[in-house]
Amino acid sequence: MKFLIAIVGLLVVLGLAYLISSNRKNVKIKPILLMVVIQLLLAYLLLNTKFGLVVIEGIAGAFSKLLTYAGEGIAFVFSGIANDGEAPFFLTVLLPIVFISVLIGILQYFKILPFIMKWIGFLLSKVNGMGKLESYNAVASALVGQSEVFITVKKQLGKLPPNRLYTLCASAMSTVSMSIVGAYMTMIEPAYVVTAIVINLFGGFIIASIINPYTVTEEEDILVVQEEKQSFFEMIGEYILDGFKVAIIVAAMLIGFVALIAMINSLFNMIFGISFQEIIGYIFAPFAILMGIPVAESVTAGGIMATKLVTNEFVAMIDLGNAQANLSERTVGIISVFLVSFANFSSIGIVAGAVKGLDEKQGNVVARMGLKLLYGATLVSVLTAIIVSVII
Repeated sequence: MKFLIAIVGLLVVLGLAYLISSNRKNVKIKPILLMVVIQLLLAYLLLNTKFGLVVIEGIAGAFSKLLTYAGEGIAFVFSGIANDGEAPFFLTVLLPIVFISVLIGILQYFKILPFIMKWIGFLLSKVNGMGKLESYNAVASALVGQSEVFITVKKQLGKLPPNRLYTLCASAMSTVSMSIVGAYMTMIEPAYVVTAIVINLFGGFIIASIINPYTVTEEEDILVVQEEKQSFFEMIGEYILDGFKVAIIVAAMLIGFVALIAMINSLFNMIFGISFQEIIGYIFAPFAILMGIPVAESVTAGGIMATKLVTNEFVAMIDLGNAQANLSERTVGIISVFLVSFANFSSIGIVAGAVKGLDEKQGNVVARMGLKLLYGATLVSVLTAIIVSVII
C-alpha cells in the first residue's frame, strides 16, 4: 500500500510543479526519472544498509564531538547561568553554531570546501542536465549557507537571466547550511538530517527543471567562483561573528514566532474551540497522507508541516519533539526529512536580500518570484518525504 501511495504522491508533486511550469514543452523527462531513481538508491543506502549506518554514525559522531568542543567555549563564557541538569536551548543548540561557523571558515580559507564544491557540482551537472554553475551552487548552499553562497558566485550574478537565477535561489531555499546541521541533530534523528540534505540536492533540480526548464549552452556554462582575500585571523574573526549573528537571529525568531503562535492558538481556542495549528493541520493533512503518513496522524503532521512553512524549521522541530510520543516512528521519520530545509516565508526575504546586497537589479528579480521560489522549495521537501516513505 505504501508504494501505491508513494507513486500517487510522486505524480501529484510532479504534477503541481508542471502546473506552473514556465516552459512545459522543454521539460526533460530522462534526467528527472534518473534523479528520482538516484534519490531512492541514496535513501535506501543511507537508511537501510550497514554502509549507510556506518556513514550516519560517523557523521553524527563527528558533529557530537564538535558540539562537545563548542560546549567548552560556551561553558567558559556562560558557566553557572543554568541550573544543574538543565540544558537551555540557546546554550546547547544555537551557540554551537558559532564554533561550526569557524570550522567552515577554516575549510574555506584552505580551499578545501571550494575544491569539494566544484567537483561534486561538476559530477552533478552530468546527471541533472543543468549547468556547472547551478550544480556548484546547490552543493555550496548545503555547505556554506543560503545567503553566503551568493558571495562565491557574485561575479556572475549580474549576467544571469531570470530562469538561471531562479534555479540558484531555489537550490538555496531547498537545502540547509552545514553550520546548523549540528543544531538539527540535537533535535531530530541524525540519520534523517543527513538523508534529507543529500536527497534535497537532487530534489531541488527535479522540481526546478519542471517549473523552470531551460538549456545552458557551452558558452554560457562557465563557473567563476569569487575568492575573497583575507588574512587567516581576519577570516577567523569574521566567521565567529557571522556564526554568532546566525545564533542570535534564530533565537530572536524563535522567541517571536513561538510567542506569536501561542497567542494565536489561545485566541482561536477561546473563539472557535480549536487551535490555529489544528486548523492549518487539516489544510496540510492531504499532503501528509500523500507523504505516506497514516490518516489518523495526518492532522498533527500537517500542523507541524504548516508551522515550518509559516515560521521556520526550528519551531516545527520543537513541535515535533512535543508531539513525538503520540506519533509512530515512521511518521516521525517522514516529518523529520520534510523539516530539513529552508523552505519558509522568511527565506524569501533572506535570499532576496542576499542577492540584492550584491546586485540590486537581480535582487528585485528574486523578490518578484519569491512565492514561486517558496512553492518550488516546499515541493522539494514533500518529494524528499515521499522518497523516504518508500524506504522506511
